[in-house]
Amino acid sequence: MSGEGSWDGRSAEEVLYEARKALYVMVGFIAVIWAAQVVNSALSYRLSNHFGIVPRDVGHLGDIFSAPFLHYSWQHIESNSGPLFVFGFLAAYRGVRKFLMVTLVIVCSSGLMVWFAQGNSNTVGASGLVYGYFAYVVVKGLFDRHLVDVLIGCVMALSYAYLLTAALPGVPHVSWLGHLGGAIGGVLAGWLLRERGAAALGAREDRELAGVGGGGAGGGAEKALGDTAVLPTPKGDGGRKSAKSGSLPGSPRSDLFKELDDLGL
Repeated sequence: MSGEGSWDGRSAEEVLYEARKALYVMVGFIAVIWAAQVVNSALSYRLSNHFGIVPRDVGHLGDIFSAPFLHYSWQHIESNSGPLFVFGFLAAYRGVRKFLMVTLVIVCSSGLMVWFAQGNSNTVGASGLVYGYFAYVVVKGLFDRHLVDVLIGCVMALSYAYLLTAALPGVPHVSWLGHLGGAIGGVLAGWLLRERGAAALGAREDRELAGVGGGGAGGGAEKALGDTAVLPTPKGDGGRKSAKSGSLPGSPRSDLFKELDDLGL
């Protein structure tokens, strides 16, 4: 926390505003997948059969974007909804725009893993997103260097460690490759979308300022001051006084201005 009434450089009002948007987004997402489940169930799960991921079938490659919204049973969607809401909210509360990018990375990573490496099957479900958001929440505090997020990640890792068992091969009727791909996508999104931080930005600005005009540190600073003295200024005494103040004591330019001043010019 930096500064009174702030949260890692942001005000409490900003954090609450983003958290409220994250809540709306996740409620909306859960509502969409449940609405899809109602329709899918009424159609005897034909949506899952037609819009699920079929490995190495080019015609089903685009279905990596529809598969997370579909499930094969009520038990399937119930088991995904709780963790999806919790991890999705924690992934989104710092910014919904970044969250959408995180979601895209996870969907692509999980879906492509299934499409390339899964056996002959039809795969649907939001569990890839669950594992992706879980991994993102665990690592983003480390990448962004936010203490609060590190603590949240540790709590989530300890509370939901059992999820790792479903990411191992051998569990029946579970796409462990989809889970693994989602987790890889979450870590990748945390790295790609990490905050560089004010310290890194300040260091870069210092390097840029040190290189103004070229030369060494002392010569560069002197040249920068000299260049500032000859920039266009408003007409009248104000401009000349500004130029005089930019000249270094004892320099030829300073002596010239002194002589002109003595002559009343």
